[in-house]
Amino acid sequence: MRHPKRFPFVAAAAVAAFALTGCAVQGSDAGARSTRACIVLPDTTSSPRWEGSDRPALERAVKDAGFQVVSDNAEGDSSAFLRIASEMIDGGCGVMILADVGGAAAQVAIDAHARGIPVVAYDRPFTGADFLVSFDYERIGALQGQSILDGLSAAGVDPGLAVVDFVGGDDDDPTAALTRQGAVGVLAAAGVSPSADLPAAWDAAKAAETVGTSLDLLGRVDAIWAANDTNAAGAIQALDARGMRAIVTGQDATLAGLRSVLLGTQASTVLKPYSAEAKTAAQVAVTILFGETPESDGELDDGTPYVYVHASLITPERVSEAIDAGAASLADVCAGIEDACSRYHVA
Repeated sequence: MRHPKRFPFVAAAAVAAFALTGCAVQGSDAGARSTRACIVLPDTTSSPRWEGSDRPALERAVKDAGFQVVSDNAEGDSSAFLRIASEMIDGGCGVMILADVGGAAAQVAIDAHARGIPVVAYDRPFTGADFLVSFDYERIGALQGQSILDGLSAAGVDPGLAVVDFVGGDDDDPTAALTRQGAVGVLAAAGVSPSADLPAAWDAAKAAETVGTSLDLLGRVDAIWAANDTNAAGAIQALDARGMRAIVTGQDATLAGLRSVLLGTQASTVLKPYSAEAKTAAQVAVTILFGETPESDGELDDGTPYVYVHASLITPERVSEAIDAGAASLADVCAGIEDACSRYHVA
């Protein structure tokens, strides 16, 4: 990845489409259709974020700017993703915001560019996007890796001798690989190598099964790098079933994740302010709809301009930060665990 810099957004295939009337849409209402932002989200199962935070924030920001918006969710199905996007393109889009499923967004980008429609990759990078708005997932993985090292140090465990299981995400999700890469970079430098590399695919039940199998085989574990809070929940379930504890990471600052952090069954999670990410993506899209050129913070190795939204590590002492950011309500986080909230001054 290249060093961040500021420069105007120049889309490879869609520069001519930035003018409000530039989209190749036929019919008497082509001008109206070219002012519409078309949004396709990936699923409703990998995280509650997509429908609970991202969709409403994206729609609200586009509408507040005076533009039309249409959105849908592919429910984890790449074929559905392609169908939904195709229908949106036929209906007319001035810009598309796509959170990829299984590589389908790359084909959508080709189809969109053929109609003069620029494409914004949302959260998940993919080939052919004109712009990326996301979090720095390598940095998120590095935060998780450092959390494990801090936990091992506090427990007096030599990193080079530690038993550390990796519980990764969906192989089709590029952010999973980026997060793992960031974690491995930090852990490997300290002498940690995975004792088991377990698939979970953003599925708590699968994580519980694979972690449980590993625990039964190895008989112990010092830490579990869980790529997100969904996987962490499965790992914790497997540990609890065997009366074991370990340093467990997470990501997404979900309600369950924040409660686990306070209860000490999860060492940390990562707060990713989805509303800020959504607003940033919407601002990029709106800039395009206004016929102007967005600016970026840098570019990926393939030349795609990007803006990264800041993410932060949440430990028990910082749960209040996640609540203040809107990740969950104070009442929900502290329900039934008031003593833990009091201990860490969550109020």
